Amino acid sequence: MRYVDEFRDPVAARKLVAAIEGQAARLDRRVRIMEVCGGHTHTIFKFGLEEMLPDGIELVHGPGCPVCVLPVGRVDDAVAIALQPGVIFATFGDAVRVPGSQGSLARAKASGADVRTVYSPVDALQLARENPGHQVVFFALGFETTAPSTALAVLQAEREGLGNFTVFSNHVTIVPALEALLEAPEQRIDGFVGPGHVTMIIGLAPYAFIAERHRRPLVVSGFEPLDVLQSVSMVLAQLLDGRAEIENQYRRGVKDEGNRAAQDAIGRVFELRPSFEWRGLGSIERSGLRLTEAYARFDAERRFAVPHHSVADPAACRCGDVLKGVIQPWQCGVFGTACTPHSPIGACMVSSEGACAAYYGYGRLSTARRLEGSR
Repeated sequence: MRYVDEFRDPVAARKLVAAIEGQAARLDRRVRIMEVCGGHTHTIFKFGLEEMLPDGIELVHGPGCPVCVLPVGRVDDAVAIALQPGVIFATFGDAVRVPGSQGSLARAKASGADVRTVYSPVDALQLARENPGHQVVFFALGFETTAPSTALAVLQAEREGLGNFTVFSNHVTIVPALEALLEAPEQRIDGFVGPGHVTMIIGLAPYAFIAERHRRPLVVSGFEPLDVLQSVSMVLAQLLDGRAEIENQYRRGVKDEGNRAAQDAIGRVFELRPSFEWRGLGSIERSGLRLTEAYARFDAERRFAVPHHSVADPAACRCGDVLKGVIQPWQCGVFGTACTPHSPIGACMVSSEGACAAYYGYGRLSTARRLEGSR
């Protein structure tokens, strides 16, 4: 297939759903499959895939949204930097409204902070060139997908001798988070639909422990409806065969070895932190990226004083449980009432990749009907 419409063909989708129904009947038990990436979550609800699957197949949503996994304390740190005199704080748009304990970046901007929305670290570099009398801080977020672009921006800043450009790094790595989920006593996951974009960078090898130690299948998936349905079917096929392997459904976009140039850029600029706090998952060892000593002059955490406080989520918000797949978004008591995209309490309702935002935007009515029918 070559065109997007071919990956959304309803006839092909019905054939895949029929195959999944047959596989589910043969398994004869409830199966929980976690789609790790928020992009998959939105595909599932935008195209109604969850409604098409048999009752025995439950899709749960993992910690694949980089804004959602950012803990409250790191939001407070970002706000503290943005409020520093002479700082231009450059951030992606979906991080502007994430609430911290002392407000959001949007509120800081309303208070006078110079917070600007950018689309890439290249935009932040340009701000630094155009504003030599200001310190430009780039709010670096994301998994291994976006870390290479931040690394390349740092390398470019070094080449140009930009002394007014720094990075507030909140880049995280996917593998430690998956390991934490698999080791959580309250969690049961039978298999994974793996993240396509992250795997473009890191390749398949880092997931080997999921199959070898935890005996769970993982299928790296593309982001169109037929990609996700085929990946679910591939996970079920492994369960039926008693296999636990790492497979690549997304071969048109992902090489098994990943992107070596991107890996090299990350390795040159970043190193693993001893530990990093995740919303919902707590502190996970060697899961966050910080700038190496060689690039310390571009590290905003070394240039500016930040609180570095660990702050609990609001008591009413269960975003952490959603990120762990323990509950579905609609099982949070404030979902769709006190917490909406217009007045978010937690990050899962803010980000375009958040599971709560996906449920609210695409799935809340069908979910409500399903719940009403089960009473």
